[in-house]
Amino acid sequence: MPRLDTRAILQGRNSRRSATLLVGTTVSVVCMAGMLVYLWTLAMAGGAAAGIDGATGFVLSLLAAVVPVSMLVPLILLLDRLEPEPRSVLFFAFAWGAGVAVVASLVLNTWGMRNVAVPLLGPEAGGMAATSVVAPVVEESAKGAVLLILLWRRRHEIDTYTDGVVYGGMVATGFAFTENILYFLGAFFEGNLAATFVLRGIVAPFGHPVYTAVIGVGVAYAAMHTGRALAPVAGWFAAVVLHGLWNGAAQTGWTGLGLAYAVLFVVALGLVGLSARDRRSQVAAIGRYLPPYVSTGLVTPSDITMLSSVPRRREARGWASHNAGPKGRAAMKEYQLAATELALLHQKIDAGRPRSDWKVRRDSYLALMHVSRDTFLGRMHQPATPGWAESPTDSGFMRRADFAQVIAQARAPQPLQDYVPRHAPRSGP
Repeated sequence: MPRLDTRAILQGRNSRRSATLLVGTTVSVVCMAGMLVYLWTLAMAGGAAAGIDGATGFVLSLLAAVVPVSMLVPLILLLDRLEPEPRSVLFFAFAWGAGVAVVASLVLNTWGMRNVAVPLLGPEAGGMAATSVVAPVVEESAKGAVLLILLWRRRHEIDTYTDGVVYGGMVATGFAFTENILYFLGAFFEGNLAATFVLRGIVAPFGHPVYTAVIGVGVAYAAMHTGRALAPVAGWFAAVVLHGLWNGAAQTGWTGLGLAYAVLFVVALGLVGLSARDRRSQVAAIGRYLPPYVSTGLVTPSDITMLSSVPRRREARGWASHNAGPKGRAAMKEYQLAATELALLHQKIDAGRPRSDWKVRRDSYLALMHVSRDTFLGRMHQPATPGWAESPTDSGFMRRADFAQVIAQARAPQPLQDYVPRHAPRSGP
């Protein structure tokens, strides 16, 4: 077999690098670096004016901003463990938020306050309007733009509401990271860094992720349904309202802030519930669509049980690592992901979202499962019974077979019970 491009197969794309992703990530990283240089300059200028060490303030602010990121990113990724999103795309989203979105927001917020809000409403009311109206509109637009780019260029990556939540959460966490450095730096010079850190970094770090995750839900709905172009707009509007509610409440005192916090907490619980529903749907897909592939020898009922449980999948990777080292663990992870993608491919087709190349995708996932199995068996120190099966022969992961035989069985009508997805495009074998 030719060498497989594992990332391309799991991401459902052709075996070539994405120019859009490369350019987008590069621009985002450059903007993020530019913002850090700008903040360093502010710190040094502020320190010189105040007669204190601006470098210390910058370092402390940077470290303080890392704390909520280190909490939020694992929590966001925890929502999508069965079918994790590509790290390169997740990094792009984070870098866009920390770079492009912050730069755009800084420029537009400043322009909006100076040229629109203050001239129309006066300094005091204009400042409040800029904070409660202009900033939410500008910032959610800047963050949401990358989700529209993903919808345009990576639509196949967004196949559940959870995917939209994850991408929205990542871009917002990147935005909050850079924004927090600015806020913490200002608090350092004012002498209340500790209080600001507790409020923004510990008590309420999830504001931005919740706002933009709502946009992600709208984008995901558009990705999963044809003719739903207004769904991202609805998500953006809801995000702007939530963002404006929090910013406005922050100016009314602790009572208003408490009420806004309660609303955001309820929305966050709703997003978690949505992700839990997606998880149940994915598990059901594995149980429904993988049994027809038992005849290929790549999976058995015991494997399907293992693949349907996050704890069992984790235990299987640990078992693979113990018996075949790091490469064995990597092989098991690829086997699990390819099997999951195979099940979700059929789920998408039956939901009326077929890909014209679905048979090619099916064969690619089977090929990756086959190669992952062979890689593991080639590195296994000695025969061992998998922890999820009664004997080695009870797991397709432990069987050797020729790939031509695997594909022949996958395409055979009888062993697969003549499975034809309800919305599959009509094409040759």
